[in-house]
Amino acid sequence: MINKDFFAALDALEMQKKIEREQFIEALETGLAVAYKKEKGKAKPVTVVLNPVRAEIKIYAYQTVVDEVVDEEKEISLEDAKAIKNSYKVGDIVKEEVSPKLFSRIAAQTAKQVIMQKNNEIVKELIKDEMNNKEGEIVKGIVRRIENDTVYLEMTGTQLEGVMLPSEQIRGEKYNVNDVINVYVKAVRTTVRGTTQVMVSRACNGFVKKLFEMEVPEIKANLVNIKRIVREAGYRTKMAVYAEDSSIDAVGSCIGQKGMRINSVVQELGGEKIDVIGYSQDMGEYISRALSPAKVIAVMLNHEEKSAKAIVEDDKLSLAIGKSGQNVRLAAKLTEWKIDVKPYSSVAGESGMEEIE
Repeated sequence: MINKDFFAALDALEMQKKIEREQFIEALETGLAVAYKKEKGKAKPVTVVLNPVRAEIKIYAYQTVVDEVVDEEKEISLEDAKAIKNSYKVGDIVKEEVSPKLFSRIAAQTAKQVIMQKNNEIVKELIKDEMNNKEGEIVKGIVRRIENDTVYLEMTGTQLEGVMLPSEQIRGEKYNVNDVINVYVKAVRTTVRGTTQVMVSRACNGFVKKLFEMEVPEIKANLVNIKRIVREAGYRTKMAVYAEDSSIDAVGSCIGQKGMRINSVVQELGGEKIDVIGYSQDMGEYISRALSPAKVIAVMLNHEEKSAKAIVEDDKLSLAIGKSGQNVRLAAKLTEWKIDVKPYSSVAGESGMEEIE
């Protein structure tokens, strides 16, 4: 059978669908084996031999020569093989060339269905592998439906479904069908039905980390490092950064000229407040910075209990604590120390205070 178009289509499959030639040949052999059984009543295995130079395709049904036949479809006795050609011996392969023209319309249609199904399975597996490689990355998804506050997306460029649970959404953020949104790939899972779902998030710390990596070249190049991120999605994020090279301004790199870099991240997060804090090994200094935007006068440390008392001006107490205690709560998570914020008037004269310049 001569078919240049077939080889052109095979090349296109490799380039566009990323299906390797060997995978397609395997699908082709499976489909033709099914067609052979439907036509001949026997399920002999089938092999396909391609000659791209001559644009030639040959199809063979084959059996292995054995002393004693156990599987009649895959094996042929030495006696029967010798009846075909006397030189056959045990272990040889007896091949019978099959012309596709001999297949009936029904058999050919069956082969086509099997090949298409096999190729679809290969494509799905390739897409799944590609998405697995994107775990921990930001990708785009199109909102397709919203059920019980769970957002279901079509992952762009794939046939996979993305799932964003209510707990993975930014509080107060509204999603509409056909919205194209950025999401963070947390995991790829196979459901009990055998379908593949991509678990995505906009509320996790990793989403913020990746956004800054995209906006700040110094982070991408590992010149600026992110020590820790804590977040209450939709309200506030605190991120501690540092640079090994003292000549690099880690905080300034993240903020950017006129706040351009951090504003891009804030915009993506729907206006969520972000405090970028310079990490310090001096715990008093680190705790003071973590309570930003409040200005801390002094810090009293208890290293044994990993607890601290942060002193602020009386009129800055509510700012340091934050609404519903959010600012001090996030500062405690960032530093991994228990922090108690006190007004200056309540501790004036106490010893053990480390003043913060």
